[in-house]
Amino acid sequence: MSEATDFGFQRIRGEEKARRVAGVFASVAPRYDLMNDLMSGGAHRLWKRFAVAVAGIKHGERILDLAGGSGDVSALIGPEVGAGGRVVLSDINGPMLRLGRDRLLDRGLASNVDVVLANAEQLPFPEDSFDAILIAFGLRNVTAKERALASMHRVLRYGGRVVILEFSRLNVPLLQSVYDLYSFNVIPVLGQLIAGDRASYRYLVESIRMHPDQETLKAMMNDSGFELTSYYNLSGGIVAVHRGYKL
Repeated sequence: MSEATDFGFQRIRGEEKARRVAGVFASVAPRYDLMNDLMSGGAHRLWKRFAVAVAGIKHGERILDLAGGSGDVSALIGPEVGAGGRVVLSDINGPMLRLGRDRLLDRGLASNVDVVLANAEQLPFPEDSFDAILIAFGLRNVTAKERALASMHRVLRYGGRVVILEFSRLNVPLLQSVYDLYSFNVIPVLGQLIAGDRASYRYLVESIRMHPDQETLKAMMNDSGFELTSYYNLSGGIVAVHRGYKL
């Protein structure tokens, strides 16, 4: 029997989480970006731009957009690497990945992008494949985060960097009650009205609370072999951008 893990506030078997998370994103894929805009007031787009800037992407590099879903991060990375570089858009969820691929094609941004269905815990790439890896709002949905971090470290080139954009811990105590009220009462209702799925958005809110805080994730990165790890708090710690290097 596999180890127990979290699915929101529930404790379930690891293989059960993978199945349930797949169901969540298959359900929300058609309205995913619209819901992100509504839930964050459009701030998620600024957070992603900041994460790409922190990655310090250069022309000609090979970049993995892990758990890239709807392709919005790949759309930012593609012009940075240029025609001489390559972006690999990867996700474990087929419906999300197809959505991302189609949107990049529609926008004329797919000429330097490859699309790969892959599990973050067992990346199907050789060692030293990428100059940088970005994962935006995907790590908290992974069953075994330590295995995913180790897999990312393996496929990075020496001198390469990983950038993780994820929800984290609010560091403005006076706003915590307002944040909780919005998260647990407004977001599921939006999910029902816009995506027709209250339960999936309830899970997404709960998964944020179960995700490691800033210092815990930094320590996990260190344990996985990353060095010079650091993080930036955005929007008062609602999200954080972690960066680490393979040296």
